[in-house]
Amino acid sequence: MNRFFTFMVLVISIVLTSCQFSENIYINADGSGKMEFSFDGSQLMQMAGDKMGESQEKAIDSTFSFKELFSSMKDSISKLSEEEQQKLKRLEPFNMHMVMDPKTSKMNFEMFTDFKNVNELQDMFKAMKSFGDLKGKEKAGAENNPFSSFGGDGTTELDYKYDGKTFKRTAKILDKEAHKQVTDSIGQMAMMFGSSTYKLNYHFPKPIKSVSNETAMFSADRKTVTVEYGFMDYIANPEALNLEVVLED
Repeated sequence: MNRFFTFMVLVISIVLTSCQFSENIYINADGSGKMEFSFDGSQLMQMAGDKMGESQEKAIDSTFSFKELFSSMKDSISKLSEEEQQKLKRLEPFNMHMVMDPKTSKMNFEMFTDFKNVNELQDMFKAMKSFGDLKGKEKAGAENNPFSSFGGDGTTELDYKYDGKTFKRTAKILDKEAHKQVTDSIGQMAMMFGSSTYKLNYHFPKPIKSVSNETAMFSADRKTVTVEYGFMDYIANPEALNLEVVLED
């Protein structure tokens, strides 16, 4: 399979163990916008020090679409199982921007997609789980892929709704017993994710009147709301970041 894709999957599977995660949504006046999932692995790069520099000598700053990448790999993809092909299909709407620079210890990844309507937003975690699983015969299972807890395994779902006045982010645990099994299986990784956070950054076309989360912070013009939560706490209880944002008239 494409060497660049293989390298990318390997790097991200490593980065996922020590990152700061951000879910960013930018909504325009007509309801369209952009969704971006970013993770900062600079801390891991700093910890790796010279070893990372030895394995990656040149800086990388690359942006690409998964659809174009998969088109160039269609012969190889056709040989995959139907299940694996469907995982790739889930990633097609997304683009990725990746920056890695050993000299400055910078390592950032951003997956993003445009949308016409917030209500049609794909659960970004499903795409991330698919990406984390794409490791061929050595692919990661639920025990070392934290994104298994979100949607891809059927134990949870995440929905977004927006009517121009009110925005809602709603996560639901569909199968509590199965979800607990998944979260328990990654409990051994708690120390690795202990300092990681999950941050919501939502940008609206009008000032915000109220937010359901008491810890929310606002920009000076009150058009942006930010909520931050411990990553492992979020894995265990995704409903903790359910949010209702009401905009001014």
